[in-house]
Amino acid sequence: MDTAQSQQRIQTACLLILTAVVAAVALYWLRGIMIPLVLAVLLTYVLNPVIDFQARHLRAPQAVAVLTTMVLAFVILVLLSLLVSMSVSQLAANSDRYQAQIEQLLQKITVALPLERLNIDPEAITRPLSRLPEGSIGNTLVGALGAVVDIASKGLLVLVFLFFLLMGRTVRRAPRIGVWGDIDARINRYIATKVAISAATGVLVGLVLFLLGIDLAMVFGLFAFLLNFIPSLGSIIATLLPLPVVLVSPDVSATAAFLAIAIPGAIQMALGNFIEPRILGRSLKLHPIVILIALIFWGMLWGVVGMLLAAPITAVIRILLEKSDLTAPVADLLAGRADAGPKG
Repeated sequence: MDTAQSQQRIQTACLLILTAVVAAVALYWLRGIMIPLVLAVLLTYVLNPVIDFQARHLRAPQAVAVLTTMVLAFVILVLLSLLVSMSVSQLAANSDRYQAQIEQLLQKITVALPLERLNIDPEAITRPLSRLPEGSIGNTLVGALGAVVDIASKGLLVLVFLFFLLMGRTVRRAPRIGVWGDIDARINRYIATKVAISAATGVLVGLVLFLLGIDLAMVFGLFAFLLNFIPSLGSIIATLLPLPVVLVSPDVSATAAFLAIAIPGAIQMALGNFIEPRILGRSLKLHPIVILIALIFWGMLWGVVGMLLAAPITAVIRILLEKSDLTAPVADLLAGRADAGPKG
């Protein structure tokens, strides 16, 4: 009996590997369609409570509830696009000032360091930077926002998929029961909680940076919202992301520069390490190595958007896998519980 079970598990593992390879190839070639579709599916879990609220408390018909929700989603998308556009314009306008500030910082560093004792000519360091084409620093910073612009460019197709997904649901439906009901409830809770925590993080970080007078404060808040979907690594990147702009802004004092890093870091730590685990618990935890592999895998398939979606997609896959006795060990492995043993 043990031999039959071992063979069955080996066959299941081989099928999972083959399925993963075929699915990866299909996801790569269909990424132009799959990325907006996955984003739309995730957004349905976020917007379903809005539709249900209108249906239950405002007595709105399903079509009206869906249309008002779609209008809300479209307005948010337009506001994000305007934010990115204004930030690009601000970067282009301040590029010369940023480049001059970088040259001043580099000169101060060369003066403070004992380069002459090491037989190093300080001008050999500052000269290449002074020969950079005018506006090159601004162009580099503008290029860093390309990923966000790419996400916004897919917004129209996301809205099309979202509209049909929302129209195909039944408002005020009874809660599902059984395995699929549990899966649906846990996915809904995970995505809604993650979006809420990420939105709170983005708003607080953007507000703090705005009050401190940091350029592109709202953009860094948007990045904090997006990067919060990448566990551990995302919060570190979001905290350090304003550092280059802080260093090249001549109007920012040393105290403001310190607070621009310290306060967002404290916000990330409080929300990510204390509040979010209390809401979600440990049932959806992924091992750090699994998160790193997921980032690499989805990043290779779908680029930056794939890296942002890696953790939510992997968490959803883990929920699906743990509901079957044959695939439950794989779910335990994703959670870092390799010694959990088979169910039953």
